[in-house]
Amino acid sequence: MINKLVEEIKKKNAPIVVGLDPMLNYVPQQIQKAAFEEYGETLEGAAEAIWQFNKGIVDATYDLIPAVKPQIAMYEQFGLPGMAAFKKTVDYCKEKGLIVIGDVKRGDIGSTSAAYAVGHLGKVQVGSKSYYGFDEDFATVNPYLGSDGINPFLDVCKEEKKGIFVLVKTSNPSSGEFQDQKIDGKPLYELVGEKVAQWGEECMGDTYSYVGCVVGATYPEMGKVLRKIMPKTYILVPGYGAQGGTAKDLAPYFNSDGLGAIVNSSRGIIAAYKKDTYAKYGEANYADASRQAVVDMIEDINSVL
Repeated sequence: MINKLVEEIKKKNAPIVVGLDPMLNYVPQQIQKAAFEEYGETLEGAAEAIWQFNKGIVDATYDLIPAVKPQIAMYEQFGLPGMAAFKKTVDYCKEKGLIVIGDVKRGDIGSTSAAYAVGHLGKVQVGSKSYYGFDEDFATVNPYLGSDGINPFLDVCKEEKKGIFVLVKTSNPSSGEFQDQKIDGKPLYELVGEKVAQWGEECMGDTYSYVGCVVGATYPEMGKVLRKIMPKTYILVPGYGAQGGTAKDLAPYFNSDGLGAIVNSSRGIIAAYKKDTYAKYGEANYADASRQAVVDMIEDINSVL
C-alpha cells in the first residue's frame, strides 16, 4: 500500500491528506435539517449528517487528493451509529480510489494489539470464514508500550501489504512533557524514530517502508533531524494550517526527490466555508469551498518543494 500511496502522490502532484474529522457544528444547517427530519435529533440523525457531509467533501475533492484520514473519535462520540458512519466513509473513499489512513492511535500489547490490527487492517476469523472489519489501508499507532504493541501490526501489515504510521513527535503544545525528555543525551522522540526505522526495515516497499511515522508540522527543526534518522520512512505531518504549521516549515520533512511526507489538513479543508477566505461560497456550497482550499493547499506546499 505504501507503493500505491507514493504513486498517487506523484500522479496527482499532491503530497496532502484530507482529515475527515467532522464535528457536528461543521455540518451545514441544510444537511443537519434533512438528517434530523429523517431520524430526529438522535445519534442516528447526527451520524447521518456527518456521513452526508463527508460524502459531499469526498465527491468534490477525490480527483485532487491521494488520501483521506478519518479520525475515529469524531465518529465514536455518536456511538454505534457513528461507527457505522465511519465504516461507510471508509468504504466510500475506497470506492473513489482514495487511500484511507485510519487515525485510530491504537496502542496495546499481545492479543489486544493483534485484535486492533486485525479489526482495522486485517481479517478476523469467524468459523471457517474470514472478514475485513473496518478495512483501512493504514492505521496510526501509539508506540508507548514498545515492540509488544507494534509487532502484531507488523504481522498484519506484512500479510495484507498495508501500513502504519507510528507517533514519534506530535504537534500538540504539551508533547514535549514526555517526547522531549532526554535519555543518555538523546530526546525520546529520536529514540522512537530510530526504532521506527528499525521496524521499517522488516516491511519495505519499493522505496519506502510500510512503517511510517507521525511528526507534527509545528516542530520543523525536529523534523529535519528525524528525516535523517528515518530516510525510508514516510512522514505523516499534522499541524498544518489550523495548528500553526506553514508550508515553509514543511520542507525539511521531504526528501530531495520531493517525496517522503504527506501533510494533513482537517478543519482547514472540511470547514473551509467558515473561513473568511472562502466565505463567498456560503454554507450551501461548502464542498466547493473545500475543493478550493485543497487546490490552495497543494499550491502552497508545492511552492516550497
